[in-house]
Amino acid sequence: MPLSPDAARMKRELASLVAIDTQNPPGNEARAAQFLRGLLTTEGFEVALQEYKPARINVIARLENGAGPVFAFNTHIDVVPVGDGWSSDPFALKEADGRLYGRGACDCKGPLAAMLEAMRMLAADRAAWSGTLLGVFVADEEIASEGAKFYAASAPKIDAAVIGEPTSNAIFTAHKGSLRPLVRVHGVSAHSGTPHLGENAIYRAGELLGLVAEHHEGVVRHRTHPLVGAASLTVTRMNGGHADNVLPGACDLLLDRRMVPGEDEEAVKREIGDLLALARERFGVRAEIIGYNATTGGATETALDTPIVQASLAASRAHGAAKPGPFGFQGGCDLVHFRSIGAQGTVIGPGDLAVAHKPDEFVPVDEFVAASLIYRDVAKAMLQNGA
Repeated sequence: MPLSPDAARMKRELASLVAIDTQNPPGNEARAAQFLRGLLTTEGFEVALQEYKPARINVIARLENGAGPVFAFNTHIDVVPVGDGWSSDPFALKEADGRLYGRGACDCKGPLAAMLEAMRMLAADRAAWSGTLLGVFVADEEIASEGAKFYAASAPKIDAAVIGEPTSNAIFTAHKGSLRPLVRVHGVSAHSGTPHLGENAIYRAGELLGLVAEHHEGVVRHRTHPLVGAASLTVTRMNGGHADNVLPGACDLLLDRRMVPGEDEEAVKREIGDLLALARERFGVRAEIIGYNATTGGATETALDTPIVQASLAASRAHGAAKPGPFGFQGGCDLVHFRSIGAQGTVIGPGDLAVAHKPDEFVPVDEFVAASLIYRDVAKAMLQNGA
């Protein structure tokens, strides 16, 4: 049984994963879930498939090895849509110049394949650790983190977790959260030839937008975190009117509020409500939140002095990361959902976020193989002698 990574096998398994189309939307992780169940069952893991919607499936692999803590590897099975501009087949893994190309190569099927190899090495070396080892591979991270949210809702016991995302094998311990309220600004429709008989909702929305910009500049951007930077509030979509010759009676704005660790989502919602109330008081703008678009979730962080952060930094240094961190993500990921059930956690993975979601996405071979060793060593440190 392997106590060191088999690079050739890792490439084969990554090629198999890349070949399975899990573009999200629509996701459809079922084939990939079955493939993962087969691999992990062969290695002695108890594997459950958690289907929370048709063909939207989480894979939960479990290996109990005596008394001790519960440690989880987590990453996602879905990938973003392929899009245009590829120089090779995005579903056929291609190796060239020390890189492996394909959709999901770094986000996040590369980290997934590296986690599989780490789990294989740990299963073969059970004398070196004690506790419970989990692999939690989820659906739908790319749109709304439905898979991770569904899994966390059952409040499983997990003491520590490593989340797989492309970080060039550096250690990320914090990430921003996001909230996207959909705001409807009301007006009064009228013939565009007699605009004085109505109330132009787009003009009214413009008055609200001025307050949004003012609130961002004066308040929100001054809330900062040493690893993830500043919070923000902006507008990303605007839609108003239904005909060329009709004064718009409504205008919808999609706000994008990025939160930093320490901010409370409910407090942020109240703050946006207060902003709408101010628009009414100051300008007579009638606006309401009619819903919230899906996001991956809130902000979170793991304290730098926790054992998993220190073990992650040590493993990253030992296996060649030039700048091990710690760092913070400007965006979000599933760490927040594991933190919500009490797990301390870090984010680690091969590949660069700058090439994720783009044509010719790739993962460097050396980082890919090294990630399996980093994952193995972090898990071993957290499960060492049941500590």
